[in-house]
Amino acid sequence: MRKDKILVSVIDGQGGGIGRQYIQALTAVLPKNLPVTVRALGTNSLATSNMLKGGATDGATGENAIIFNAGRSDIIVGVVAIVVANAILGELTPAMAVAIGSSSARRILIPFDNCETRIATLSNGPLQSFIDEAVIMTIERIQELLK
Repeated sequence: MRKDKILVSVIDGQGGGIGRQYIQALTAVLPKNLPVTVRALGTNSLATSNMLKGGATDGATGENAIIFNAGRSDIIVGVVAIVVANAILGELTPAMAVAIGSSSARRILIPFDNCETRIATLSNGPLQSFIDEAVIMTIERIQELLK
């Protein structure tokens, strides 16, 4: 399953703070010589801008950008709300949720209490511990794709 270039798409809305935290944590441990693009996909320009400040390679904003890139991504990372239609105060459209959910990418979802959706097997914990686990999962998937 060797890939020459890996696209990690980070999807966030509102202020993009969780996406930024994840990108900062990932880029701090991601070897610079790996062929990986970390793409910030914001539901709005503030979210995209904030994630770019966190160290994303590039970024795009809005429904079309998220739908377009979901189908091209190898890994999609975001809070669990990115697969729930009308989540993030309505910023995550049904079309975005379908595109993300239908993507062949590995989805790494960070539990966050903002969309009235709970994952029963997870314990409550600090957000940073969930972000750290998402980074570990991302690195493991990148390694699988590079084999």
